[in-house]
Amino acid sequence: MAKRMATKRHKIFNLLLILIPWLSLLFIGKRDFKRYSFSGVFIIIFEIINHLYGHQRKWWKFYDKRKSFIRDELPFSVGPYAPLSMWLLKISNGNFKKFVLLNVIADGAFAFVIIDVLKKFKIVSLGRLNHIQFFVYLHYKAYLLYGVQYLFDKIKRYRY
Repeated sequence: MAKRMATKRHKIFNLLLILIPWLSLLFIGKRDFKRYSFSGVFIIIFEIINHLYGHQRKWWKFYDKRKSFIRDELPFSVGPYAPLSMWLLKISNGNFKKFVLLNVIADGAFAFVIIDVLKKFKIVSLGRLNHIQFFVYLHYKAYLLYGVQYLFDKIKRYRY
C-alpha cells in the first residue's frame, strides 16, 4: 500500500510540476512568449540530454522502485525549465548581471532547499552529487541559455 501511495504522490507532483510553470506563461505576454520560446525549447532539449547523462551516472535517486526516465526526470525537464528560463530572460531584459543573479537565486534555492524538501516527501534525493555539485550542474546552463537568446535576438534584429 505504501508503494502505491508514493506512486500516486509522484504522479500528482509530476502533473503540478508541469502544469503550474506552463500556466504561468499565460501572464508573460504574447510578444515575450514568441521572443523567448526558442530559447525555452532549446533549454528543454539540452536539459533532457543532461538528465539522461545524470540518470546513467546516478547523480540523483527517485524513491519509486521502478526506474523510469519518463516518469522521473522528464517532468523536471519539461515542467519548470522552459517557463522559468523564459521568465528570467524577460525579467532581466538583456541585463547579464541581473540574469546571472536571478539564476543564482533560483538555482541555489533548488539545489540547497527544494531538493531537501523533495527528499522529505520521498520523491527524489541527491545520489552521487552533493549540493554544491548539483548547484553547478543546474547553474552552468544559464550561461548557455543567455548566449542562445543573445544570438537569437541578434539574428532577429538583423532580419527585419
